[in-house]
Amino acid sequence: MTDSHVDVLIIGAGISGIDMAHRISERCPELTYTIAEGRDRLGGTWDLFRYPGVRSDSDVYTLSFPFRPWTGEKSIVDGGELLTYIEETARATGVDKHIEYGTRIVAADWDSATARWRVTATRDGERFAYVVRFVAFCTGYYDYEDPYDPGFTGDFAGRVVHPQFWPPDLDHTGKRVVVIGSGATAVTVVPAMARDAAHVTMLQRTPTYVLAQPSVDVIGRGLAKVLPAGAAHRITRAKNTVMQWALFQACRRYPERMRALLRKGAVAQVGSADIVDTHFRPPYDPWQQRLCIAPDGDLFQAIRSGDASVVTGRIDRFVPSGVRLENGDIVEADIIVTATGLRLRLLGGIAISVDGTPADLSRSHAYHGTLLSGLPNLAVCIGYINLSWTVRADLTARFVARLLRRLLDTGADSVVPSPPADLGPTAPFMDMQSGYLARAAHLMPRVTSRYPWAFRQNVLLDSWATNRARLDEGLIFGRARQEVDA
Repeated sequence: MTDSHVDVLIIGAGISGIDMAHRISERCPELTYTIAEGRDRLGGTWDLFRYPGVRSDSDVYTLSFPFRPWTGEKSIVDGGELLTYIEETARATGVDKHIEYGTRIVAADWDSATARWRVTATRDGERFAYVVRFVAFCTGYYDYEDPYDPGFTGDFAGRVVHPQFWPPDLDHTGKRVVVIGSGATAVTVVPAMARDAAHVTMLQRTPTYVLAQPSVDVIGRGLAKVLPAGAAHRITRAKNTVMQWALFQACRRYPERMRALLRKGAVAQVGSADIVDTHFRPPYDPWQQRLCIAPDGDLFQAIRSGDASVVTGRIDRFVPSGVRLENGDIVEADIIVTATGLRLRLLGGIAISVDGTPADLSRSHAYHGTLLSGLPNLAVCIGYINLSWTVRADLTARFVARLLRRLLDTGADSVVPSPPADLGPTAPFMDMQSGYLARAAHLMPRVTSRYPWAFRQNVLLDSWATNRARLDEGLIFGRARQEVDA
């Protein structure tokens, strides 16, 4: 294959990539762009995960695209319905015509002389390259090929499955199921499997805060009946964004009060203070790790009905009949689901270099959570941890589109962040105690507490600072020394 020349290369055709493509074409219609997608379908996470009950982990009004209203009945929706919405959005905006499927990006090298990225890719077993002016990584931050493995040992006689690679032939009807984990995936899988299984046990090492939330937004549906779809969507999206922001702030500022409120809600759902105090009372404050949502309290209801139960303890090993704990108890099972979390993989695990020298992301500093120092003409799209992914993804996409407009209008060929010498103390790009983040903290770019070098996980502060960013502050614009033959 010959080199492919394009102005902007977007890597990944999930929510972030589609949002990025739309915002760039909206503000910079003269630019050409291509979306390189390694899989054979768009949708990213929502095409990959097929485990029982897979659904949005936040309300769909904030998870959906702000430029295409959500008109469905529910605010917490299943993965298939969300994937259909993403596919329809790509077609409606024309973004789908720019996606090149089955394209795996291997490496990207910046050439300072020409101010171009040479991005090496493979497709159908052949190797080729994109030569691009700007590259946007919309790959998320999970390693979708190699999930986290706690290293369980033993000789279980049944079947062990991981939610990331759910086998389509697995029939759990009438079976005893043990789901290992207490995060968002486990909280989703347990009630979904409990409907048909003989019994489902959620086996956790550490409890998680779980909040029951209605699956239908009554206010949102009411607004949809009296207002145009776009207006109803915008108002509901703004309402839910502020409510989620307020919940996070309340948990951080008043942890004891929020701990009590979350406990009260869980007790009301489960009907047992003993169960809640034993299995839903984490040793950390609310939102020090991600808070999980149970639509209509489905997890609690499964426990209350007796279809599911929770066991808290440390695993010793697998045994033929199930899982043996360190205290000697055995949790019997026919099927074990290891919902033990994912690994972090920054920039899709693609090898990044500048003029042939490998880049060390841990030594770079993030500019408005989007650009990375030392890496010209490169953006990374990472959503919020404490809010719907799309809220931050769209903020990032609009910032990138604005930056590209600046490059076009000024005739500059390159832009790169340049942090000041007195940057002060830094922290990992995503700073939270969740296991998958803590395990990869040493690999992350750095941020500070002040803009433009901050990434605050605070939508109000981030929106104000990023939307009003002065592009002359902290950025160096340059020109190419050589021309590029297209």
